[in-house]
Amino acid sequence: MNIENFETYLRQGNMAENTIAAYLYAVKEYYSRHKELNKRNLLVYKTYLIEKFKPKTVNLRIQAMNKYLDSMGKSRLRLKSVKVQQRSYLENVISNADYAFLKNKLKKEENQEWYFVVRFLAATGARVSELIQMKAEHVQMGYFDIYTKGGKIRRIYIPKEATEWLSKVNRTTGYLFLNRFGERITTRGIAQQLKNYAAKYGLNEKVVYPHSFRHRFAKNFLEKFNDISLLADLMGHESIETTRIYLRRSSAEQQEIVDKVITW
Repeated sequence: MNIENFETYLRQGNMAENTIAAYLYAVKEYYSRHKELNKRNLLVYKTYLIEKFKPKTVNLRIQAMNKYLDSMGKSRLRLKSVKVQQRSYLENVISNADYAFLKNKLKKEENQEWYFVVRFLAATGARVSELIQMKAEHVQMGYFDIYTKGGKIRRIYIPKEATEWLSKVNRTTGYLFLNRFGERITTRGIAQQLKNYAAKYGLNEKVVYPHSFRHRFAKNFLEKFNDISLLADLMGHESIETTRIYLRRSSAEQQEIVDKVITW
């Protein structure tokens, strides 16, 4: 199977664009180092990954190669993932204070579009790749159905307060967020612009990125409604174990507690 056929195979599985790009990159990287697809070369490739990358990246590449092997009917050659050491805290999560500060700054400057980009990310828990697919029609319905791998449907609920955006832009159809050319905004465009606003308003750039607001959604949800099973469904996690990380405090929260409690 060539790369084009593998891409078709992935798209038929309704995989996210970012995931497809990452999987294709991994397969191309493998073939840039090895001419043949066999167990020996796969193990050598795995060793190279372990020596060069962090466990999370290694496992993503291994996952990609395993998907490729499945598509080729060579599942017997699948590689085992490496163990990832779990942190006892969440890293780089925007605080509620910084989230409110950013929203208020954007609103005060009447920067409606980016005010609502931030609001939608934090109020829906959507991945940025999902956010850019949202349309006015979804907002009017109050939800957006995502077809995930395995033929499952994940529903992203859109809070009623977020419908204010449609009246602001007087839009009844089409994509919610557009760039200056009137085209659908890209994930890279959102990430870069958030970084720009962090610098402009003196916020920590490490916590002002798209996925940080998804983390904020999850933590706020558990604080207001402590149902981890429901949160797992809302987040689109296949395993509840993935969601359990949100029961942990962020590193900033841990630091704040230590500073407050330890007085000896």
